[in-house]
Amino acid sequence: MANREALKDFQARLAVRLQEARDEGVSVSSWLAVESAGGHFLLPLAQLGEIFPWGGAQSVPYTQSWFMGVTSLRGTLTGVVDLAGLLGAVQPRSEQALLESSVLALNGALEVNAALLVDRLAGLRGVQAFVASEPSAQGSPVYFGSAYVDEQGMRWQELDLQALSRHPAFLSISA
Repeated sequence: MANREALKDFQARLAVRLQEARDEGVSVSSWLAVESAGGHFLLPLAQLGEIFPWGGAQSVPYTQSWFMGVTSLRGTLTGVVDLAGLLGAVQPRSEQALLESSVLALNGALEVNAALLVDRLAGLRGVQAFVASEPSAQGSPVYFGSAYVDEQGMRWQELDLQALSRHPAFLSISA
């Protein structure tokens, strides 16, 4: 219950900060920074929907190991994809680790009822939060955008959720 309240507070603070930035004419952050299986990712805010605490998912037989199952998010049946697993990381999670995870619904405009399971929300980021950027490495998945490096030397990989939601691997959940 405490996780739900903390998440609601985070969403409320996020909405207030975004509105204040728009009112002041400040450039608004472009990404939600998340961590999953030790990876650092930037997810475009325009391609995301709501943030939910992990509440479990009904498993679906004969699906990929990264497909966590389906859950109801605000009355809509939604498939939950483990972001780290989809990207190839094998990370068994304890029940406690799952309880600390978040589910990020994809924006309805992407026309796919899917959400991503991530380990931790790391806040909002804009281009000004980084000291360097580089194009995606040759051979990277088509949904990899640029990589950004922050002042601490941490590398953040941008993910194009629209391209991801259309990618055959994402759409093929059967094992």
